[in-house]
Amino acid sequence: MKKIGFLSFGHWSPSPQSAARSAKDVLHQSIDLAVAAEDLGVDGAYFRVHHFAQQLASPFPLLAAIGARTSRIEIGTGVIDMRYENPFYMAEDAGAADLISNGRLQLGISRGSPEQVIDGWRYFGYKPEEGQTDGEMGRKHAEVFLDLLKGKGFAQPNPRPMFSNPPGLLRLEPYSEGLRHRIWWGSASNATALWAAKLGMHLQSSTLKQDETGEPFHIQQARQIRLYRQAWREAGHPGLPRVSISRSIFALVNDQDRAYFGHGENDDQIGMIESMRAIFGRTYAAEPDRLIDELRADEAIAEADTLLLTIPNQLGVAYNAHVLETIITHVAPALGWR
Repeated sequence: MKKIGFLSFGHWSPSPQSAARSAKDVLHQSIDLAVAAEDLGVDGAYFRVHHFAQQLASPFPLLAAIGARTSRIEIGTGVIDMRYENPFYMAEDAGAADLISNGRLQLGISRGSPEQVIDGWRYFGYKPEEGQTDGEMGRKHAEVFLDLLKGKGFAQPNPRPMFSNPPGLLRLEPYSEGLRHRIWWGSASNATALWAAKLGMHLQSSTLKQDETGEPFHIQQARQIRLYRQAWREAGHPGLPRVSISRSIFALVNDQDRAYFGHGENDDQIGMIESMRAIFGRTYAAEPDRLIDELRADEAIAEADTLLLTIPNQLGVAYNAHVLETIITHVAPALGWR
């Protein structure tokens, strides 16, 4: 069975057409949608992180709040930009949120995408070392974070502390057992997917990928997944890795759906992100029978064990719950996902 979750970018806009006109709106609606999704039987609630934008940016308070309001649904990110992160503070926040949710956190981290400002991570106090790129800095932060999540002591205790210490070197607290095995790397290239496999992280692959062969998006993404799984096996990690992909998928079952998304064919798009030639996956929008046939032909969806549905969060909780319900009830069973 394929796990199905939603991925929200958490946009807000003061536009009268937006149901999310402020950060407060987005945060409260994100919690409400996660609760509604759990009631529908959806498997995961995931959120994108962007800084300096009218979007969600501080994931851990939101994840903790959702963890306190739900009991089953996986709660995650897709992704946290590690160029901006202090791995030590992040390990404490992640540990607390995971304990509140009783071990349901699935954290997607990555180098991140181009942001709203130039070198935004500099405003957070970080800069690459001599000869290091910002991407390499982000991967270094990730490696430190992963090491901290092992829970091993590393800090010399004060011989005269305010409170008594356990014996030996001290680790960061609160510590959540097992969180290290629920970290995902958001990869836009085959090379970083292989790097993630070697470090024992699960793989997140979005609707954007480096165009490495000129083939259709779903074919390149399926190859990335197969290369990642092979690298995982060669690294000798126990168990099986998980792989998630994200897609914009809309089943057109009423006039409102057709008004929003029934605007004709969608194809892959090619563009440049910084110096990278990128390919962007298509949007799927059709009546359920046709949609099922189109999704059945997507090789990457077939390869992945988790599908994250990107949602138009500014259309409000009720409509997005409808979007999720149509996929769960009209599409997933026919494809063997339920």
